[in-house]
Amino acid sequence: MKFEIKNRDAAGRICKFSTKNGIITTPTLLPVINPNKIILSPKEMKKLFGVEMVITNSYIIKNDEKLRDKALEKGVHGLLDFNGPIMTDSGTFQSYVYGNVNVDPLEIVEFQRNIGSDIGTILDIFGTPDQTRSQAKNGVIETIKRAKQSMNIKGDMILACTIQGSIYPDLREFCASKLSEINTDFFPIGGVVPLMENQRYQELIRCILASKRGSNYSKPIHLFGAGHPIIFPLAVALGCDFFDSSAYIKYANDNRLIFPDCTLKLDDLDELPCPCPICSKYTAKELKKEKKNDRILQIVKHNLYVSFSEIKKIRTAIINGNLWELVERRANSNPHIIDAMRELRTKNNKKWLEQFEIISKNKALFYTGNQTIHRPLIYRLQKRLNERFKFLSNKYILLPDSEKPYSKYYINEILKIYSSKKNVNIIIKSPFGPVPIELDEMYPFAQSIFPKKLDSHTNYIVKRNFKNFLDEKNEIPFKIENTVIEQPENYDKIFQYLDIRKIYSIADMQFGKNAFNALFDGEIKIVKSKKTGKIRNIYCNDKHILSMRAGDGLFTLKIDGAKKLHEFFKTPILRVIINKDAVPFIINGKSVFAKFVINCDNNLRPNDECIIVDEKDNFLGTGRCLLNKIEMLSFNFGMAVKVREHIK
Repeated sequence: MKFEIKNRDAAGRICKFSTKNGIITTPTLLPVINPNKIILSPKEMKKLFGVEMVITNSYIIKNDEKLRDKALEKGVHGLLDFNGPIMTDSGTFQSYVYGNVNVDPLEIVEFQRNIGSDIGTILDIFGTPDQTRSQAKNGVIETIKRAKQSMNIKGDMILACTIQGSIYPDLREFCASKLSEINTDFFPIGGVVPLMENQRYQELIRCILASKRGSNYSKPIHLFGAGHPIIFPLAVALGCDFFDSSAYIKYANDNRLIFPDCTLKLDDLDELPCPCPICSKYTAKELKKEKKNDRILQIVKHNLYVSFSEIKKIRTAIINGNLWELVERRANSNPHIIDAMRELRTKNNKKWLEQFEIISKNKALFYTGNQTIHRPLIYRLQKRLNERFKFLSNKYILLPDSEKPYSKYYINEILKIYSSKKNVNIIIKSPFGPVPIELDEMYPFAQSIFPKKLDSHTNYIVKRNFKNFLDEKNEIPFKIENTVIEQPENYDKIFQYLDIRKIYSIADMQFGKNAFNALFDGEIKIVKSKKTGKIRNIYCNDKHILSMRAGDGLFTLKIDGAKKLHEFFKTPILRVIINKDAVPFIINGKSVFAKFVINCDNNLRPNDECIIVDEKDNFLGTGRCLLNKIEMLSFNFGMAVKVREHIK
């Protein structure tokens, strides 16, 4: 098995998952195939929807003599006539539906191995939401025991060891951590179907987060039984990679059509509100008149078209950096998910999710409602402001939100303030909360779109952010005048002063408190774009130490700047530490792969600038992180740091 991150947003990720029968792009959906009732073959699914992988039930196959013999003779791929990867379930869900199943836990794993499953599943103990804590704990202990035994007999089959624990987050995390200790291959989150069926999404979120916290971050996470697209965006944003769906056929048998935000009965529809090939071919009246089996087949196709379309939208959102916007829009279509999203507002959950957030994105941050202010990225910004921003004095002037960049819009006010009094802070009343004028071009302060009037909850959080950052007693009254003032005699000096304040403040926000002391310890030269007038390059004592990116207002670290930070900050701050085997590759200009990383600064985030050193803290180069610390130390595949400059 090989699992490698290719792109990311939130805690969601696009990965390449390699098996002996093919490579899958995640996040993805596995249609459930009942070998006794194949309405649409896996081969047809691959042709119509691009299905790369399916899941079937080994318990059903084993208990049917005809199916069992054929599977043992031709393999499960021959049985289903599908040459792509196949996952098999074990009968755990049948035990939940029908009671105990007549199968030995090790026998069913051996059977899955013998029929050539790419991914087999242990026979875990299904944890229902109504279990007592004691019952759930006993189920977890038995599940872990079975996982240990099953790992010894799996052969070269990838083995999925299910995370159980009912609705108790600590048991979920405990189960996941113990399964990680025995190095299981694949992590399904089990026992959540009753939660989804009853729209208990808040408990579902708790189960996902606890399971993810305890699991090995380099292994796939599968949300077992999650077949409706309404939950896909949120689950992916929390770190799920795989889903499986039997809903597409179950709903079709009941004349129900799946949509991204709901499910509708065909009998209640006068029109088909969908652009998929089925809804474009049929009218609602025509579909109702179809013979039963034909109608079911067409609804099956519709349900799969919609489900896979949502997967594609999620992947696109990850690439574009707007997954949280998709999550919030989908949540706004269901009151139960709106309620559940409040679970993500807790400090602990924001703190955990923040470590996966990339430093900046290609798209502007887009407001969708009162959940936007609670995004992990905004939590990080406020935290860094409170911890890292250096005030000129305890006095400040507040200016209202305006067009961006703020420093351009308020040029007259800035000149007036700094021509008379330099030691005062200029703060913008932005939809994020306080934004020092020095940071006005930094992502996402300049790269965001909010409505002119915010909702009451967002206003409350913004006021709280101001209270945490500023002391109301120190505000200096200031009157904004619409007339253009004459340029003061010290015009150029004011802009030089603002430029210095800007690079000092951004350096601290980006690299850590007092980073400016390390970077700007000599004669500073700032080079600006002749076209835009924006800062582009910074030199210290004639050495190029930083470049400023036009897109996000953040710094790209040059090798001389990296050396300064390396000398100033103690290990492991800003560092990615690699083992001696990787050193020759870095010196030859290769990038850092995760398997060579032995330690890393806990505060580095995806897309952060970093310093690359060896085990003795010898400087090797600088580059851009693609993973955070826990990922670098977990993954055995893929790039951890894209090296930009290195020692010769």
